[in-house]
Amino acid sequence: MNDYYAHSLPASSKLTQKSVNRCFDGEQHYYSHDSEATKTCMTFSIYLPDEALAGHSCPAILYLSGLTCNADNVTHKAHFQQKCSELGIIFIAPDSSPRSAPRSDNNENDSVPNDERYFVGQGASYYVDATCAPWSDNFNMQTYIVDELYDLLHVEFAINSIGVMGHSMGGHGALLLGFKFPSKFVSVSALSPVCSASESAWGQAAYTEYFGDDKALWTESDASYTIESVGRQYSTILVDQGAADDFLADGQLQTPKLQQACEKAKQPLTLRYKAGHDHSYYFIQTVMNDHIEHHWRMAQMS
Repeated sequence: MNDYYAHSLPASSKLTQKSVNRCFDGEQHYYSHDSEATKTCMTFSIYLPDEALAGHSCPAILYLSGLTCNADNVTHKAHFQQKCSELGIIFIAPDSSPRSAPRSDNNENDSVPNDERYFVGQGASYYVDATCAPWSDNFNMQTYIVDELYDLLHVEFAINSIGVMGHSMGGHGALLLGFKFPSKFVSVSALSPVCSASESAWGQAAYTEYFGDDKALWTESDASYTIESVGRQYSTILVDQGAADDFLADGQLQTPKLQQACEKAKQPLTLRYKAGHDHSYYFIQTVMNDHIEHHWRMAQMS
């Protein structure tokens, strides 16, 4: 039996460990913590290769999940652990929105707002900071991801760089946050992303709730408009799209707008349409290793 190191939390840690499972040459962990940004208890999964468990500084990927998903979907279905183990790269998956669990120091029982539509509310944050009630009290996912969680990860784990990727709504989040905050991320990629939320029926419904009629805020929270506005930020970005994706055919993803935005911004883009593939985790499994390798290469260059 090979020896391996186990990650232990210091007494001062803000994290609560929920589970640990040995997986390839590393460990799959789940943690929860109280969030100032969302005013709720938040959960994330993190895969730590043995290099990280031994205390060596490693590159990391921050994965943003899509509509209705939480950290479980990608952790259980995407099969990223073996490649991350081989390359020595950390993989982090936060929840896609605040949920109804209150902070441990909150004596009130007020629940997080929700909506009966699956593309609005819990599981559908679009990784933005809402400005309209009742959403603005909890739906501050941009602040949570790029400030609170980002800093917490660097404090708790030996991370030397972070790349951001995501699927569907989370792909939009990865593109949006990657280009709004390029100093924080060394690489960006996306799987079947919603490329222009302000022009997608899903995004329009969500942004009407989160931002009201302020179309300037819609534009500021649109990945394609942001890329066009800020210009080239990365040597290249990688996007994979299933050519048989029903959501692509229905106009929810607006993939051509991403290509147009990158052309205007002079941002190199590798956009691959995969024949026969849909929007599911079977597609994600198919291209996941390519995306992990993309982020690993960019981390080596940073």
